[in-house]
Amino acid sequence: MEKITIAAFAGSLRKNSFNRAIINTAQKYAPENIKIEVLDLNEIPLYDQDKETNMPESVKKFKNSIKNADAILIATPEYNRSIPGVLKNAIDWASRPYGDNSFDDKPVATIGASGGAIIGTALAQYHLRQIFSFLNAHPLERPQVFIGGAGEKIENGIFIEDDTVELIKNLIEKLAEWAIRLHKQ
Repeated sequence: MEKITIAAFAGSLRKNSFNRAIINTAQKYAPENIKIEVLDLNEIPLYDQDKETNMPESVKKFKNSIKNADAILIATPEYNRSIPGVLKNAIDWASRPYGDNSFDDKPVATIGASGGAIIGTALAQYHLRQIFSFLNAHPLERPQVFIGGAGEKIENGIFIEDDTVELIKNLIEKLAEWAIRLHKQ
């Protein structure tokens, strides 16, 4: 079985983020052939085009992790019917400067969790798909995973409800299959 590396990050900086719990769960339950490399957005400064020629080390590391990964997994909350600013900021850094887009030709999967209704992450994920289409990335179309009522399904930073764990595992497996398929073309 082919070994796949997935760079994964959450679009929330909150310590007990439901979306960080998705990434933790993916890392814990990934099959043996899938390595989940967790990326942290905490050290990425606000995007500044003046610093593109002399990027901060945290940004260089982030960009390189994305470039070296076989696929990307992003867990996002929805803020004001869109993606969080911290996530957009990271995407802007990773796709710049012009001609050095780390997401170019990468398979990408989105997922998200909300404390409320299942719809709480859907619009953010659709917005991410629009962004990644522009960046010449390849969003995984199915499955699309929206997790509602997340607060009752997490213990110690990991999802514990069997159905939710299976949804996350299935998404990771499908993303790996997507990456293998795209790389063979």
